[in-house]
Amino acid sequence: MKKIEILGIGCLRCGEITERATQAVKELGIDAEVIKVQDIEAIANYRVLRLPALAVDGVIKIEGNVPELEEIKEWIKETMN
Repeated sequence: MKKIEILGIGCLRCGEITERATQAVKELGIDAEVIKVQDIEAIANYRVLRLPALAVDGVIKIEGNVPELEEIKEWIKETMN
């Protein structure tokens, strides 16, 4: 199962990324879990400098911005190969 993590402290942009990631999973029809990570220590372990951030299977794909739906889908597809 794929694991998509949204790192942030609950801001509006975190919600936007969560919605887009959930939509990407739905459109791709894959078995994936979209998780909100709001614990500061857990976020610090990723060593991101800006929030929100998005990780696919533990790899940070973007930080400090809200990616487009198509970008998220591409990142997920990349990890499926």
